[in-house]
Amino acid sequence: MEIINPNIPRGHIRVAIFDFDGTLSLLREGWTRIMQAQMFDALMQTPQHVDKAALRQFISDVIYQTAGQQTIYQMIRFAEEIEKRGGTPKTPQAYLDDFTNRLLAQVNERVTVIRSGAVSAQDWLVPGSIEFLQTLRARNVVCYIASGTSESYVRDEAELLGIAPFFVDIFGAHADYKNHSKKIIIGNIVGKHSLGNGELVTFGDGTPEIADTKAVGGIGIGVATNEASRKGVNVQKRAALIQAGADIIIPDFSEHNELMVYLFSGL
Repeated sequence: MEIINPNIPRGHIRVAIFDFDGTLSLLREGWTRIMQAQMFDALMQTPQHVDKAALRQFISDVIYQTAGQQTIYQMIRFAEEIEKRGGTPKTPQAYLDDFTNRLLAQVNERVTVIRSGAVSAQDWLVPGSIEFLQTLRARNVVCYIASGTSESYVRDEAELLGIAPFFVDIFGAHADYKNHSKKIIIGNIVGKHSLGNGELVTFGDGTPEIADTKAVGGIGIGVATNEASRKGVNVQKRAALIQAGADIIIPDFSEHNELMVYLFSGL
């Protein structure tokens, strides 16, 4: 646990919001590689593309800066970058469909293995997730999921991974994406529960949920999990989360007891 901002109000949390992919679920581990390959292949074909190394770095930066948004926004940026380089882009929705199909081919393989009983569902959760959710429930903290992934997938996968019962509601992306942003979801939850400063905590590996939480007086905890190794911190995630205003950085929930003591003890 890395304390970035030691001045947060502690001991007042009533509601917790969790991102899903990369924060709780690892079923989509590798999505960045899939998106990088998709963007790289198309951008290299534009008339004004830069050299391969610079392009790979640019794409990586874009992905980590926009992680946590509804995926359609990343595809909008993708289309804009193709046009900037003299190419003729497809629609953002066409790019989203392509990305989704590539990603689901991988996710469905993992889901099949879980359903077969060959591996435990918990093998595809960020370490310590179940235990941490149990401790929040014991303290009567109301929990929500707010994801940039399609809501139907998030609901199904939360059930599969055995964590759906911990949440009073699960929100994800919709076709009407402008009215289902994390900013709107967080604002609605704050209003519903009449939350004051320090009464909301959000856990996420993307910048939108952290920035939007800080904007309403909440506590932002960056979950900078190294999804491939299931251990340690992803330095690119960490940097982006700190820039977004994260108060605390954690690699996962394995030290959930220490985290709970810190969050729920008064100054």
